[in-house]
Amino acid sequence: MKGDFVRFQGGEDLPCFDILDAPGEVIGKSSFGTLYRANLLNDSVLLLRFLRPACTAGNVQDVMQIVQLLGSIRHANLVPLCGFYSGPRGEKLLVHPFYRRGNLAQFIRDDNGDSHKWEVIYRISTGIARGLEYLHMGLQKPIIHGNLKSKNILLSRNYQPSVSDFGLHLLLNTSAAQEMLEDAAVEGYKAPELTKLKETNTKSDIYNLGVILLELITGKELINGKANPDQDFYLPTSIRKSILDQRISDIYHPDILLNNNDGLSHVNEDTVIKFVQLALACCSPSPSDRPDIKHVCKKLEEIGLKS
Repeated sequence: MKGDFVRFQGGEDLPCFDILDAPGEVIGKSSFGTLYRANLLNDSVLLLRFLRPACTAGNVQDVMQIVQLLGSIRHANLVPLCGFYSGPRGEKLLVHPFYRRGNLAQFIRDDNGDSHKWEVIYRISTGIARGLEYLHMGLQKPIIHGNLKSKNILLSRNYQPSVSDFGLHLLLNTSAAQEMLEDAAVEGYKAPELTKLKETNTKSDIYNLGVILLELITGKELINGKANPDQDFYLPTSIRKSILDQRISDIYHPDILLNNNDGLSHVNEDTVIKFVQLALACCSPSPSDRPDIKHVCKKLEEIGLKS
């Protein structure tokens, strides 16, 4: 092996040779890298993100400082970085645990009964918010996620969410980071102010969180294409129409108000409407009108007490 392999908490026993030689199944691609499911010889499974050399920052010392920071972060709702490999030709590989339930985008797209259960929606929403709160407020210096979207929320047992890819933009060069923003625009997650600003911030993270909350409560995927000129942000057509007509009751999925088969979930319309209003506040076209993450977590707690 020619290159450097750094291990972090939870990855102390990772075998570098096995990781580099492991057969990998491609499960995702982007303009700056490829995501693999890797099956190791000891039957364990890892999530590997390969960053293309042409897309990563050139200064090795700066990259390693960022990697050390990201590798030190541990929170129940954040995907840990367990290892990092830097190869002789500039290739970089991030090693994470594998989450067998897949990502939130797949969960919403599958449209199974659980995706319309209020307790599942609420559990996922609060978990994402807590992970983002730790990034914004739980460290010496805030870490901007920079690419928060439903594809980057991984689910474990009982639909506990873990936010992945936080701070990834810090490892990319300027042109690749800008491409990441443009990809976010196509997918529907680019905050309106980022058409003028080049760098993401805590308020743009809040915007993305709001979009994810709307995806959850509506059970709808985002649209592709240009932003709606009246609203200045990307949302599913049915949601945008309801907002323009001020019919919040048309936004959320009607099955949410039905009791679960086990009778354990009871939620009234007022509670769901408060959730939708919070999501819409996060999606405000003006960054100054968006709540900070502490306020979002507090509101979610209040909503949870009423359900």
